[in-house]
Amino acid sequence: MYEIMSADEAIRLIRDGDCICVNSFVGIENPTELHEAIYRRYQKMQSPTHLTIVSSAGFGVWDEEHNAEGYIREGAVDKLICGHFGAMMSTKKLVLEDRFEAYNLPLGCISHAIRAQAGGLPGALSKVGLDIFVDPRKEGPGINRISIDDSLVRHVEVDGEEFLYYKLPKINIALIKGTAADRKGNITFDDMFMSGDALSICQAVKANRGKVIVQVDRLVDTPSRPRNAIIPGCLVDAIVVAEPEARNEAYTALTGSFEIPYEEWNTWSERLDSVSVKQSKNSTVANIIGKRASKELRVDDIVNIGIGIPEMVSRFARKSGMLDMVTLTVESGGIGGFPVSGEAFGAMIGAASVYDMANQFDLYDNGGLDVCFMGALEVDKEGNVNAHRGPGAFAGIGGFANITAKTPTVVFCFSFTAKGLEVSQKKGIVEIEKEGSISKFVDRVKSISFSARRAIANGQKVLYVTERCVFRLTPKGLKLIEVYPGIDVQKDILDLLPFEVEV
Repeated sequence: MYEIMSADEAIRLIRDGDCICVNSFVGIENPTELHEAIYRRYQKMQSPTHLTIVSSAGFGVWDEEHNAEGYIREGAVDKLICGHFGAMMSTKKLVLEDRFEAYNLPLGCISHAIRAQAGGLPGALSKVGLDIFVDPRKEGPGINRISIDDSLVRHVEVDGEEFLYYKLPKINIALIKGTAADRKGNITFDDMFMSGDALSICQAVKANRGKVIVQVDRLVDTPSRPRNAIIPGCLVDAIVVAEPEARNEAYTALTGSFEIPYEEWNTWSERLDSVSVKQSKNSTVANIIGKRASKELRVDDIVNIGIGIPEMVSRFARKSGMLDMVTLTVESGGIGGFPVSGEAFGAMIGAASVYDMANQFDLYDNGGLDVCFMGALEVDKEGNVNAHRGPGAFAGIGGFANITAKTPTVVFCFSFTAKGLEVSQKKGIVEIEKEGSISKFVDRVKSISFSARRAIANGQKVLYVTERCVFRLTPKGLKLIEVYPGIDVQKDILDLLPFEVEV
């Protein structure tokens, strides 16, 4: 039977050496009060220590000094396994300083490995990750020099087919954020953007004889409707009532609490942009790329759009009326509607459905998408893409590997050069006013997020859309298939490439 506790009381359930699984998605739905309580306890008692932390999508608050990551900074964690580190501002720096072991696995593969534990299985098989950095025949999942655990990902053969086998440490502590708990301890997520891996995490923890700690906004007397109770009370050990997260009224649009007509999606998007610290930039470069990339959309397509420049695709799709003819998705579990960027990434305006994250990655992994639009840090002569790690910095692979592994049409959206690039467009004529100092095209990418060789074997259509031209992946490498008006093929494209391409 569950108990209602303060955050400090609940955290006493955590012991040295425990493996904690956090349900969160980048910067949203993070049980912040529980993290802060761990920090307070660690400051006073230097315990709990030697922790392992697992989170499929990562957790953070976009603030380097916030106490939610304080216990990690102070040294309580020995090992961190995450799909994405984007909002974990101070933690990312510690990873690169070799302060603790850190591993980056595809987001969906972590989600599926958690679900496997929930079903009493040791791990999860997947085609996702083959021939990219996480493959132990390549780099493996370790991010820094001390991350040498080879048990997390193994290359195996089953019935003559190759797979990667993802195996997580046994998780025995769940940190969850929900909306409300009824008198039987049933947890609802009514006012939240998503439920993520919440149920799978709780089931896995109970299978491992661990403790489930849930932070909620309120207690309610009325029993939850059965279909709304994501976590049944029998799986819950401690309930912590915390002050609800302060949200601008614009964010209420994302919880599913009321229906938003299609015509109003843009209005809500603009409101959200105005309150987000991480506002999207509507640059000329992004506009050109987004407009061209959006032409790859077809009626009835099921679509995923990545963060950054690819987000412009949804904006041009909306302007053309195409957005109402396709179904957009987001990794957190949202289907339909309009994806949100910035600090609320993972939420959707006007979503038709929001289900468990593992189910969403079932869709992605089995080729259920028709087209996806992703960013790129580097592209090499073979067509391989690095999207997860730059010089001295990283965000993590996130759902990128799962999304691009089997989607029939993959469209990479990125600028030809970076750092200082200035472009203008007048009456459809593109002019490179100042070239960027860093080329996105390299002889060989530093780390592989997307394998061109595997894409060719899978028969995928792969496009590389920039602000000046479009390339297509062929068995021989990149082929230049479009040059925009105003662009000099030799001067603005071929002379800047460190390798030859088919024209």
